[in-house]
Amino acid sequence: QVRLMERGGGSVQAGGSLRLSCATTGIAFKFASMAWYRQAPGNQREWVANITSSGATDYTDSVKGRFTISRDNAWSTVFLQMSSLRPEDTARYYCSTNWRQRTWWGQGTQVTVSP
Repeated sequence: QVRLMERGGGSVQAGGSLRLSCATTGIAFKFASMAWYRQAPGNQREWVANITSSGATDYTDSVKGRFTISRDNAWSTVFLQMSSLRPEDTARYYCSTNWRQRTWWGQGTQVTVSP
């Protein structure tokens, strides 16, 4: 059974940092590209970052230089290190992967950044 389980959200002040993790089961993790998305109330879900199986990364412009996506294949886990957080980063963050012709999502973790 494919499961993605996010952790690490919380409430921080602007300028602070958080590290999100997403543990996976049911997929051959080392072969999977992984992504982080976020959704703020009233907004559509937006792509934040992704990392390929070979470790290549890409980011949406608004988080470049502040967020870092990484992976640990031994633990089948993907991370999102978030620094210099801004109030506009407030959202529910989801990890996602495409596996066996389907897109899988975790339940998300809430990140709230206060001014």
